[in-house]
Amino acid sequence: MIDGSAAFVAWLGAALIVLADGRRGLALGVGVGTAGLAVVAGLDAGLAVAAVLTLGGAMAALGRLRAGPGGWAVMPPGSTPRLILCVATALIALWIALGITSGESAALRFAVLSVIGLAGARILSSVDPDVQLTAVALLALAIGCAAGLGGAEVWPYVGAALVAAGAGWLPLSAPRAA
Repeated sequence: MIDGSAAFVAWLGAALIVLADGRRGLALGVGVGTAGLAVVAGLDAGLAVAAVLTLGGAMAALGRLRAGPGGWAVMPPGSTPRLILCVATALIALWIALGITSGESAALRFAVLSVIGLAGARILSSVDPDVQLTAVALLALAIGCAAGLGGAEVWPYVGAALVAAGAGWLPLSAPRAA
């Protein structure tokens, strides 16, 4: 029961990143998505994995709070297609996760599939570098969790946490015309 709820929380965090344009909404999305991924991965791989993912996601969320458009900007005008994407991704990821085999790691598969799908779509659909780096941070954590599906050690999670933390703190410069 806990793993299914945590997988839903991971999807909710990725959905917030898809639906938000402001720095507070994006930071909340990274935080919520990280919490869900950390709990699901921690139940599957242990407390050390959960701690590593939580630290990387927290650093990414804090970095996102310092830069980007102000405010929350959740569901700005014209975001109905993004909302449909969130619901469709959840349904497809659930279908695939339960269709392969329903078992111990079904919640982790759902979380990984939905976060990778939503974060990847947000990277491709946005032109704002702050939004793209936020999605990259959560995408890195989800890919680290996907590496753990094969029973890996803690190192893929550490690498994912480092990429996520780094993506949250990358300096962005304003474009200059020639």
